[in-house]
Amino acid sequence: MIAEGISYPLEGEGALKRIVIGAVLGFASVLVIPAFLVAGYLLRVLEGAAHGNDQPPAFDEWGEMFVSGLKATLVILAYGILPIGVMMVFVLTIAAGGAAGGGPGQLLAGLGIIGILLSLLVSFLIYYVVPAALTNFAVEGSLGAAFDFGTLKSVLTSADYLIAWVVPFVLAFVVNIVTAVLFATIIGILLVPLVQFYVQVAVFFMFGRAFGNVTGLTDGRDGSSPAGRGEPTQLG
Repeated sequence: MIAEGISYPLEGEGALKRIVIGAVLGFASVLVIPAFLVAGYLLRVLEGAAHGNDQPPAFDEWGEMFVSGLKATLVILAYGILPIGVMMVFVLTIAAGGAAGGGPGQLLAGLGIIGILLSLLVSFLIYYVVPAALTNFAVEGSLGAAFDFGTLKSVLTSADYLIAWVVPFVLAFVVNIVTAVLFATIIGILLVPLVQFYVQVAVFFMFGRAFGNVTGLTDGRDGSSPAGRGEPTQLG
């Protein structure tokens, strides 16, 4: 799966064109709208990979891609709002403890620190869950699917998904080294968005394929999606 993921962005016709488009959108993500387009495209990658499609989807149907990316962002925010809210409460608890001083103040500050550590643990768990949630949303086309924990449980406890989740940390380490080298020249700086988008697509393929393997979607390897998007699958 790892080798497939690394080579996946280069599969099919127009690979360079797709990577350049994704890199430009990623670079322009500070303008917000391009960020939603990238998110929508990565959802297509998840969906196609889960269904056994071995070629990246095309950049087309931009309006639909934007809406999908917006919905994906809402899913991420929904998962993230709890730990962020809880962390803010404990930060205020620490501040209140510092203001109160003395024994009670120290107790409040201590509780606040413990609470922040617990919030970080919850954030870590949510970071583990979100890719699977996004894949189920991409496959089912329903926001509710992102919170279907009956389906997500089998995926989250699988070895395939764990591997797909660990790999990005390794790739991030490699990409950071490559990025540092590229920043040494002007031409290298221009290549950074290309590298970053390439890795994003590879990682999302691995998440989607792991989801498909566990749920049985990949077994059919028909390369199709509910919406019929993407390029034809190369069966082999």
